[in-house]
Amino acid sequence: MSISLPTPNIAHLTEEDYEHVYEPAEDSFILLDALELDAQLIRDDQPTICVEIGSGSGIASTFLSQLVGPSSSLIISTDINRYACEVTLRTAQANEISLNPILCHLLDPLLHRLKSNIDILVFNPPYVPTGMTELMDTQNQRDIGGAWAGGQDGMIITDVILDKLPELLSPIGKMYLVTVIQNKPLEITRKMESKGLVCKEIIKRRAGRELLSVLRISRI
Repeated sequence: MSISLPTPNIAHLTEEDYEHVYEPAEDSFILLDALELDAQLIRDDQPTICVEIGSGSGIASTFLSQLVGPSSSLIISTDINRYACEVTLRTAQANEISLNPILCHLLDPLLHRLKSNIDILVFNPPYVPTGMTELMDTQNQRDIGGAWAGGQDGMIITDVILDKLPELLSPIGKMYLVTVIQNKPLEITRKMESKGLVCKEIIKRRAGRELLSVLRISRI
């Protein structure tokens, strides 16, 4: 049985907000569509801890909260950008749900507590291939550039999380990862399978010159 969910309301966001926070675009919406495709699977698992890395506008965290519904699930959102954390909180309030945005790099201060405990991990990473100087500059600025600059193959930031993924996921844990073709999704799949995880492409879509896909990476 398919489950249809409304796109979160982001009408409260302004042009000034989008000067500092990534405006939801095709990569944002393909992630929502992937979660919607797996909605029943996610609900059946009754996830306890759900995490989004790089929440930006908060649209994906809000959607995930709406998907799991009123429950005991804890939804944690992180972002390196202070403005994004504030906007995520406003998006949650506009949609009458509760989120817990945390200002940090990836999951750095939470790694010990989250070890083997993440049931759902969502990441629309900075996936655009760039030079390392541009990557480091945007990360240090902690502003909108950090939402897209991804270094070599667009994978420098993503690989940090993928390398830690086996120790982060719970026994029922699943990660939903947005990729573009330049990220070499087949290589990601082989890498995850070498770590004993299962990797499946949930959805693929062309958006202009980008070929987007969402991978589900899980223990089973």
